[in-house]
Formats: sequence, structure tokens, C-alpha cells
Amino acid sequence: MSRILVQSKGPAVPDPSRRRFMQGLALGGAALGVGLLPRFALAAPAATAYPAVLSGTEFDLTIGTMAVDFTGHARSAIVVNRQLPAPILRWREGDTVTLRVRNTLPVTSSIHWHGILLPFRMDGVPGLSFPGIAPGETFTYRFPVRQTGTYWYHSHSGFQEQQGLYGPIVVEARDGAGVRADRDYVVMLSDWTDQNPDTILATLKRQSDYYNFGQPTALDFMRDVERIGIRAALARRRMWNRMRMNPTDLSDVSAYTYTYLLNGTAPAGNWTALFKPGERVRLRVINGSAMTYFDLRIPGLKMTVVSSDGQDVEPVTVDELRIGVAETYDVIVEPGDAAYTIFAQSMDRSGYARGTLAPRAGMEAPVPPLDPVPWLGMTDMMGAMGGMAGMAHGAHGGGMQGMKDKNGMAGMSDMAHAGHAAASAQEGAAPFAFPPPWHCRTGPSVDMCVADPRTNLEDPGVGLRDNGRRVLSYADLHTIGGSLDPREPGRTLTLHLTGNMQRYVWGFDGVKFSDARPIVFRYGERLRITLINDTMMTHPIHLHGMWSEVEAPDGGFQVRKHTVSVQPAQQISYLVSADAPGRWAYHCHLLYHMEAGMFREVIVA
Repeated sequence: MSRILVQSKGPAVPDPSRRRFMQGLALGGAALGVGLLPRFALAAPAATAYPAVLSGTEFDLTIGTMAVDFTGHARSAIVVNRQLPAPILRWREGDTVTLRVRNTLPVTSSIHWHGILLPFRMDGVPGLSFPGIAPGETFTYRFPVRQTGTYWYHSHSGFQEQQGLYGPIVVEARDGAGVRADRDYVVMLSDWTDQNPDTILATLKRQSDYYNFGQPTALDFMRDVERIGIRAALARRRMWNRMRMNPTDLSDVSAYTYTYLLNGTAPAGNWTALFKPGERVRLRVINGSAMTYFDLRIPGLKMTVVSSDGQDVEPVTVDELRIGVAETYDVIVEPGDAAYTIFAQSMDRSGYARGTLAPRAGMEAPVPPLDPVPWLGMTDMMGAMGGMAGMAHGAHGGGMQGMKDKNGMAGMSDMAHAGHAAASAQEGAAPFAFPPPWHCRTGPSVDMCVADPRTNLEDPGVGLRDNGRRVLSYADLHTIGGSLDPREPGRTLTLHLTGNMQRYVWGFDGVKFSDARPIVFRYGERLRITLINDTMMTHPIHLHGMWSEVEAPDGGFQVRKHTVSVQPAQQISYLVSADAPGRWAYHCHLLYHMEAGMFREVIVA
């Protein structure tokens, strides 16, 4: 598969304290020499920068570069029509859209229409659906619009997505039906780095925890001693040391190099959306980042989730939601006569993106502090065994669960010791035994295997469990109208999400893309895909060209998605109707994981 990278040089990682100071000075998204970027929102009036809205059926898009400054240092971004994010594209269900994309870069580029159902030749993946857009050339995408909702588009060439090539898509229902709202805003979250992405990947391969500054400290150990006793605290540390793994391994790339953006604006820039008190405001939240899971909340406001990945869901009201890379959520809020902070902290709690909802320009609300750095617990390592009665929650919010590490059974006695000691510290805690893990082959590409993966969907994830807020989970999501295909699956395809964190190698079933054969779907078949996450990281898995209909643990239909987030030690199944012939990409949407091997080709024939 052809994956051409942009060759640009980046500096050494800047001092994080200076970066945070400069974020306070830079109006993130300001283009050097051309003033502020155009205004951003679907409704007017609004404050702060936002890209243009392009609507209709004919679009001309130009991929090029633009100087930006998010940190106090000028850098070159890859953009569309000199916009970061790229322009909002507004389509209408039932129309046929034509998009002429011109590439002015010195390297091949592309645009993939994420979550959009279309002929595979229009999907925009170099090496699969087309050769890519060569320098100086124009490629014309043309396809009918067969859906409604919130989606996005981005490059599928090398690291261009990380460097700024992404933008929102809003598809309106042809009959005008939909959720009633007085205001309608896109909220696009992303991560920006001044570094060359090639340098970041090379750094991760040399030292996978290089960007992790939330690692366990002596103070954390003393807190464990106070909470569960010296014996259990020592066993807990011994367990992690024997596994040579990190309990705060939540995000490979952190705010040490990332600046988190909301609609192309750094936190100090305070992107603002205006409303009149009492109005219903629709926020179309898109995670267009390369590597960052965001936990989104608006202190003082409830959010009613009405859509997930462009598909309407039965409304559910929450305080907070986790949005995986490439996912989208539409929420309705009803603010009063006050300002409210849109607060999206990274899952590793190293930084945040921030904006404001306000009745008048210039208003701000307090920005909440970052939550404590969470620790992975046994829930995130050992699957269903962690749900046994008597197990204690970890000091940092994790539950207790089970796995086999790179040393085979070597780490299991320490896990049992630490888990039993912690459980016994609770009144009435019952002892338990660890059954032997399932047999798997660890090695250069696989550093752990989950013995008994959990199938629960009600867990919001590490760092969100029992935090005192009502947090969305997949169990809360129910797509209106149910499944699109009533047939039972004719077969089940099981894939393990695997990796070796120290070597920074990722793949399916221990095989990276360069060594893998294509997965073949029979055209017209209904099949079940079961994903088992044998790693301690959460992976957003995206199947191009077809819907993924997530099943509840009892086998019933749950929710329709284009990107399915699989937590550590979790098993998730979804049904797919192979109704789109062609060659399709199937991959983890963590960009550096995809580049490091977690990618497969799916052939529907």
C-alpha cells in the first residue's frame, strides 16, 4: 500500500511550561501574514475564528500549506482552502455531490470521507481505492449522498491528517426533518504538534513512554500504602514491574508535544459560540485528532445526546462523554443567561481543549482543573475475571481483572497477590482464584493476551468510573429504527487487537499490515466481527464503506457506528452487511498505531 509521508523538519520537543505559557499568548488558528481565519459556526452570530461553510452540490477544494502559530513558534500546516480546520461541507441527503480536489503539495495527497457510504473508488485511500492525488493534479470525487448527520473528512496519506488536513461534514435530511434546535454549531476537537510526525513515531519506537509524564511516583506508592497496606502496595508495584508495563499508559502522545484545539483554536484563544438565553443549541462534536481521546463536559449544563456517528439515537442526558478518535456525537444543550465552558480534557489528563458558550461576546466561564491522572486497573488487564465479587477498585479508579503477559504465567502470582490483598482490605471481601489464561503466543509483536475478555458496554472507561458525574457509555446508545438488516449473521470473524508497546508494533492477531493478507467478505453476506482487545490501550476501530452495528452482550442490536471504540481487555461484537463491493481499509484510527501496523485491507467480492 502506498503511504507517502510529508517530508518536513521539526524541532526538538519544547519545554512544556513554555508551551503552556505561549498557548496563552497565541490565538490558536491565526494564520501568519493573513490575519485571523474566517469565522466558524453554522449559526450566526458567533465569536472567534471558524472556517467557511461550503454548501450545494459542486465543491472546489485545494490542498496546500499555510503558516500557523499555536505555541509561539511559526509552523507550516497542511490545509484545505487555507483553512484549519478545513471548510465545513454542507450536503443534502439524496443529492449527488461533486468535489474537485486539487493538490498543490510537492507530495501525493488524498481526502477520505469518513463514515460516508460511497463507491470504493471514491473512498480516498491511496493504494486501495485510487493511487492518490499526485502533486499538481486534481481528482474529482462524485457520489450520491445516502445518509444524514455529522461526519468529517481527512487525508489518508501519511501524517497529513496530523498536520492539519481535516474538516467537518454536515448532511441535512432531504425532508428537513431532524432534532429541533435554534442554533447549530460544529465543535471539532484536534491535536496539533510543532514536531515532525515522523520524529514522533521514531521517538515512540525508541522509547514508547517518552511523552508520558503521568507515571507512578513515590508519593503514589505512599498513598497506596495508606490505603491498602504495605504488602498489597508492594505487590501492586511488583506486578507492574514484572510485566514491564505502565499503569498510566493511556495515550502514546501527550500535551508534552500536543496543543489541543477546538475549531482550530488553542485554549487561550477561547473559541466562542453565541446564543440567546432559552434557546436549544445543537453541538456537533467531532474528534478529528490524530491520537487523543477527549472527555467532554460543559460544567453547569446537561447534554442530551441525540446522535452518534451521524445516526440518530434515543435521547440520553449526561454530564460527560468520552469521544474516541474519529467518533462524532451531536448533543443538545439549553443554556441560561450565563457563560459556560466547553471543556474537553485528554484521557491521560495532560491537557485540554476549551471553548465557550455565551449570550454575549467577550464572556467567559471558569475553566475546571484537570482531573487526576487515572491508573489502569485489573479491569483493564484481566477481562471478565475482574468483575468477580469482592474485588476492590484501584486507587486511581480502575477495577480488578486478568491477563497473560509477555512472560507467560510469570506475572500472574503477583496479580493474584495484589488483587487478593486489596480485596481483603474491604470488609467482607471474598477470596478468589485466577483460572489459567487462554493459550496465546507472545513475542516481538504481542506482549500480552487477555484470558477472559469482558463484554460489558456500560463501562465508560478508565478515569471516568465513579467520578460523581453521569457519564455516557455505549450501553446508553440506542439507534432509532434499529438494525438496517434483520438477517442473522452467517459467520463470525474474530480478530484480536494486539501490540508490543515497548517495540511500538501494532496489529491484528499479532500481524502488522505489511505481513498481513486481506480479509475477504463475500458480497451480500451478513457477518459478525468480534474484536478482542489484548492490549491496555483503547482502540477506535474504523471499517470503511459499511456500517458496524454493535451488539449488546445478550446479542441484541445496540447502536450503529462507523468507528467502534474497544476498551482494554474488552470484547465487542458487531454485525456487518457486506453490501459494498471493492477494496476497503480497516484500521485503528490512532494514526501512529495505524502507521505502525494496525491496518488491514478488506475485500468485498
